[in-house]
Amino acid sequence: MQDIEIARKAKLENIIYVAKKAGIKEENIEQYGKYKAKISVDNLQNKSKNPKLILVTSINPTPLGEGKTTMSIGIADGLRKIGKDAILALREPSLGPVFGIKGGATGGGYSQIAPMEDINLHFTGDFHAITSANNLLSSIIDNHIYFGNNLDIKKVTWKRCLDLNDRQLRKVNTGLSGEKKIVPREDGFDITVASEIMAIFCLATDINDLKERLGNIIIGYNSKEEPIYAKDLNVQGAMAALLKDAIKPNIVQTLENNPAIVHGGPFANIAHGCNSIIATKTAMKIADYTITEAGFGADLGAEKFLNIKCRKMGLKPDAVVIVATIKALKYHGGQDKSELDQENLQSLENGIKGNLFKHIKNIRDVFGLNVIVAINKYKTDHPSELKLLSDSLEKEGIEMSLVESWEKGGEGAIDIANKLVELCKKESNLKFVYELEDNIKTKIEKVAKNIYGAKDVIYSDKAEKNIELIERLGYKNIPICIAKTQYSLSDNPKNLECKEDFNINIEDVVLKAGAGFNVVLTGNIMTMPGLPKVPAAESIDIDENGNIVGIF
Repeated sequence: MQDIEIARKAKLENIIYVAKKAGIKEENIEQYGKYKAKISVDNLQNKSKNPKLILVTSINPTPLGEGKTTMSIGIADGLRKIGKDAILALREPSLGPVFGIKGGATGGGYSQIAPMEDINLHFTGDFHAITSANNLLSSIIDNHIYFGNNLDIKKVTWKRCLDLNDRQLRKVNTGLSGEKKIVPREDGFDITVASEIMAIFCLATDINDLKERLGNIIIGYNSKEEPIYAKDLNVQGAMAALLKDAIKPNIVQTLENNPAIVHGGPFANIAHGCNSIIATKTAMKIADYTITEAGFGADLGAEKFLNIKCRKMGLKPDAVVIVATIKALKYHGGQDKSELDQENLQSLENGIKGNLFKHIKNIRDVFGLNVIVAINKYKTDHPSELKLLSDSLEKEGIEMSLVESWEKGGEGAIDIANKLVELCKKESNLKFVYELEDNIKTKIEKVAKNIYGAKDVIYSDKAEKNIELIERLGYKNIPICIAKTQYSLSDNPKNLECKEDFNINIEDVVLKAGAGFNVVLTGNIMTMPGLPKVPAAESIDIDENGNIVGIF
């Protein structure tokens, strides 16, 4: 049975009753139909006295992912099954993957959030608001140039955006109508989840902080190479107005009618990969256990969650779950993709030692956090492979849980729920990989060498020039957000095993003053993805009864 069919057969509760389970009064709920709502966080009662934060991350994934969202939902349902007050704080799905290769982002099987079609498509319109705010700024920039360019804008660095995968838009020429005074120029599009406004949206603490950060966006440079800010165009207020409702977190439910907050959605390969700070802090106010997820492998989402988001929040995870599958471990251990369902102990052992252990050591030894490995179980997993994995982790002193929430919902996650309760009782001491006082190159090299395992870092001339400019402008003492392939610890998506020494190649460094970090572009990473040869969009339809079908 497809995920969408399972979700459709579930009996959902009115969102008002789901919110009450989380201690949210009806006066703090703004309904968007029966099953989804916005939370007004003003005067929201602080219910939890000792909230625990659980971060779910993973090994480097296969192209279809390893089920972090499914695992996160299962853990929340499992904690509820054993009588704990738990809530989810997840990202919103982007239309890019929904219509592309990866599909939806609402979990799978009996471990889903609902209504899945709404969440995966337009939801409450947050991404549309972010797209509009981004493109409003673009139109104001070109309008200013059209009417005389009093700010002496020489170079525009701000791009337009769209929440779809469309490689044709990576680089475009605009202003080609030939009308008098229109200035043609080269432009480009990012996918909405890579927009600086998405990052600002997720890192802002309230509407006033949001507006200030929007004003601090650098849109380009004048002829003296001085930055020009959005506030110089007096547009931050209008952008904030477009985001007035979007900034409120959304609440939905799991298939077991447990509360889930879903808000914001930056990718972790090209952005910082975490849901909003407002959503996480709201969840921790109203529940004893907050389960949140950071995108892709621990080298991307978890690193940014810890080095960027935790610095901003002033919080740390009490436990970290590293999700893995037997398939992905063999995928990173050298087994041919077409044979991943076949037993292969050697490839599995290679993947455990070369990938899983690296992520474990990063979380446990580099960051100093409590860690447990969660195996997202498939029916094709061989008992001998599960035993090899269990034995390998036991030798390293790492606890493991075999999770079957896809098939059994919360019932299949009771073991990990009990283990997490105990793990959260242990002391957790977060150590950052770099200090904010480090210069940009030092930050990059500490992440590249300590987290990725790189031998060295190689900088392009463009990156060198931009690092010099950024430090000259006084923005060296902010975090870095490294854009890198999710498929490998290296910057080469085909280097799955990373058996040989590798370097990290820095192609560009871009200042995001509004978001408050510097984006470091590695390898051939793109901020506007393309569609696969057979996109998921070809299987999505509406049937004769008006039901959406084909989302997976």
